[in-house]
Amino acid sequence: MALLLFSGCGAKKKAPEAEVKLDPGSQRIAGWHALILETRDASEMEKLVSVNSFFNKLEFVDDLYHWGKDDYWATPREMLASNGGDCEDFATAKYFTLRQLDIPDEKMRLIYVKSLKLKQPHMVLGYYAEATADPLILDNLVKEILSAPERPDLIPIYSFNGQGLWLAKQESTDRLGGSERLSLWQELQLRFNQEAVAGPMPN
Repeated sequence: MALLLFSGCGAKKKAPEAEVKLDPGSQRIAGWHALILETRDASEMEKLVSVNSFFNKLEFVDDLYHWGKDDYWATPREMLASNGGDCEDFATAKYFTLRQLDIPDEKMRLIYVKSLKLKQPHMVLGYYAEATADPLILDNLVKEILSAPERPDLIPIYSFNGQGLWLAKQESTDRLGGSERLSLWQELQLRFNQEAVAGPMPN
């Protein structure tokens, strides 16, 4: 609220400005917008750290409880508005945000893994500084960004991005096919582009 100084100096008092209060979901979305603007010129590693930290503050919520569906992939906006999501939502929200921050698609893959600690499937985001490099893993369960060899608790099964789909048993350069084979992923990309923060994802 604006503070009126020297209001007793003979001037007519002005009506105080209305304070706009955002609901918690809108505040989180506004924070997301600010994150994108503030880190636009940061290094790639700084972008990874900032985005990973931002989303890892949200709550883990199972799809069935959260959305009333066995498997629903939420957009970042839906995740922020509802203050939570499951592992796919964390991983894809980080992917979309880093794409908005001009991290090339070929440097990232959403990696479907088996978590030995959880004894169940899990999804993380992998960042590849170089095509042949071990990926850095952005995980909602671990605050630190660690390299894949530092995460022996994760057994990769397959990975994908906006360009392709790879099986973990194949060489990273050998693509299994297009990511259009993943219907939930294709539908999520369409919904994200319809409600994107800064327009459609960069190519």
